[in-house]
Amino acid sequence: MICRMTEIVNPSGLHGRPAAQLVEAAKRYQSKLTIRNVTERGEPVNAKSIVRILGLSASKGKTVELCADGEDEIQAIEDLITLIDSGFDEI
Repeated sequence: MICRMTEIVNPSGLHGRPAAQLVEAAKRYQSKLTIRNVTERGEPVNAKSIVRILGLSASKGKTVELCADGEDEIQAIEDLITLIDSGFDEI
């Protein structure tokens, strides 16, 4: 299992479109993927579920933690962190 933290940088946070992009990217991997809002001390949720991600209330400036467990965990974490750090092309 591998986990990494990053900050939400896009102005609107993980609203509908970025959440959908994150889910689409997460579904490319076999690994079990979770995301949690560290700032709000939230529980980990399935990163392949848009409903769960929208429930995180992960707005700009919040820290999230992504964890992956599986054969492609390293690539999954790297790609998802890169996507979040890019601001989902909103910045």
